[in-house]
Amino acid sequence: MESYESLWDNCLSIIKKNVNEKSFNTWFKPIKPIKHENGVLTIQVPNKFFYDWIEEHYLNILKRSIYQVLGPNGQLEYKIVLDKPVKIHEVKPIDTKAIKNPFVYPGLKKSKVPNNLNPKYVFENYIEGDCNKLGKSAGHAISKKPGGTAFNPLVIYGGVGLGKTHLAHAIGNEIIKLHADHNVLYLTTESFTTQIVNAIKNGTIDDLINYYQHIDTLIVDDIQFLSGRDKTQDIFFNIFNQLQQTNKQIILTSDKPPKDLEGVSDRLVNRFKWGLTADIKSPDYETRMAILEEKIGTDLDKIPKKVIEYICFNIKNNIRELEGVLISLMAHANLNDREIDLNLAKEVIQKFITQENKTISVQNIAKLVAEHFEVPMEKLNSKTRKRNVVIARQLSMFLAKNYTKSSLKTIGHNFGGKDHSTVIYSIKTVQNLIDTDALFKDTVAELEKKVEMSLLH
Repeated sequence: MESYESLWDNCLSIIKKNVNEKSFNTWFKPIKPIKHENGVLTIQVPNKFFYDWIEEHYLNILKRSIYQVLGPNGQLEYKIVLDKPVKIHEVKPIDTKAIKNPFVYPGLKKSKVPNNLNPKYVFENYIEGDCNKLGKSAGHAISKKPGGTAFNPLVIYGGVGLGKTHLAHAIGNEIIKLHADHNVLYLTTESFTTQIVNAIKNGTIDDLINYYQHIDTLIVDDIQFLSGRDKTQDIFFNIFNQLQQTNKQIILTSDKPPKDLEGVSDRLVNRFKWGLTADIKSPDYETRMAILEEKIGTDLDKIPKKVIEYICFNIKNNIRELEGVLISLMAHANLNDREIDLNLAKEVIQKFITQENKTISVQNIAKLVAEHFEVPMEKLNSKTRKRNVVIARQLSMFLAKNYTKSSLKTIGHNFGGKDHSTVIYSIKTVQNLIDTDALFKDTVAELEKKVEMSLLH
């Protein structure tokens, strides 16, 4: 009787003639034969995703090889490594008389996961205009057939407060409404990074990656914050590939298009560009009117039409500003017992715009940090490696990234012509210190307050 190793080698010889070398090395070389009993050959595959891929793409080849090596009554049994290499899940032999395909895998139990979606963000209250028509149309198509359209991944990008997150949630909520058994997961890039950090600390990276195999639609907000996080990018790359290759839907939001993402690896950027990139622009006057009226809702009769028109004419940047003005207007009217009229609207908008337009420069931030560390400003631009200067310089870059709209290249230019990779390294170093050093974390919090206070004066 031939050993199970030689039987599997015979199968591989047949398979190798029917697939290209790269596919053979990727999908068949990692398989290990385990045993052969009563006409059943047992093989071990690395994980559930690996099994699914073989079933989908190489089932006929496997059937042919088993038939030729073991005969018409031959069967194949799988062991699948789950979560950790020491845990093995065995697939029981299948009655070939009852089931036509002897390779059908009964499947792991699919558990529901918390979706983290905001139930208030739905298509019904997402106002469509020329500014967001493409994204909303793509969202509707995805909702009907998640993972089954050309819009995978869908990358929604645009400035602050334009409704990217609302649209992403709306798509997720619509998918759940139309596909009850569908696992949708929404999370921010920050939340994802925290998961990675905890998994590394606890030695559960394999468990985390396995968890994402249960997700049918993954929504990740603010992917620009992947910048400089190499380990997070590596793991996200693997999860992205697994979901993409199994026709799962991926939806991403960003403040810029994929091609302009700084500090994100080329291989990830290339994958972000595989599907559809939808630009969300600032809403035009008519769309702003429709949005504001939707926000006002049942109180629409309490606000004169000319007040709404005045607000929409003066607030042009984003939807969040419209909401801010509306909330301020209602608060002033209620707290001061005043009628909502054009004069009150002018007062509110004037204060709002003045506060919103205040900014801080990279150099102003550097000055605040230099004073705190008692370091001469010119030292921050020098090549000195003295620890107090290096920390002050890195912290200045970190705060500049968070409180200004300057690019990484511009920030580096303000500190002696440093390149963007140096800025990314500095930001990452500061974040690591915040996560591990309580005293340093307090120092950063104190400086952040100083920066914020400077914006108010």
